[in-house]
Amino acid sequence: MAKEERSNNIVVNRKARYEYHLSDPVEAGISLLGPEVKSLRAGKVNITDSYARVQNGEVFIHKLHITPYDFDTLSAPNPERPRRLLLHRAEIRKLARSVDQKSMTLVPTRMYFRRGFVKVQISLGRGKTQYDKRDAIKSRDAARDMRDAVRSYDPD
Repeated sequence: MAKEERSNNIVVNRKARYEYHLSDPVEAGISLLGPEVKSLRAGKVNITDSYARVQNGEVFIHKLHITPYDFDTLSAPNPERPRRLLLHRAEIRKLARSVDQKSMTLVPTRMYFRRGFVKVQISLGRGKTQYDKRDAIKSRDAARDMRDAVRSYDPD
């Protein structure tokens, strides 16, 4: 029997689900320096305002803020430098086609560790309009009210 794979979330971009209609998640590796991985293990990362872009046949993640590691003796790199995502060429072509033709954007939805490696899940996202956001809030509130009503129901 195979050992079950565990993935430990580093950070989840909750704002992405609110701002975008997400589809087609893709797992990608990320090119990092050693002290950046130590900062990720400490949870010092902000993925909220980041986005990915295809440039010259490669995918880069922009505005991903990784706080410099406190105990690093070397000079710390720019915390928001563009970092390369590691994908297969066919996956990059597919993402580039979707972004160009369907006017979508690449949104990082979460970062996690898988078997000791840092992975980034990116999804294709189409921006939500204001009424879509209000509708999502309304349905979430209605679901919470129903759940509370069922929980507090006492047949006696």
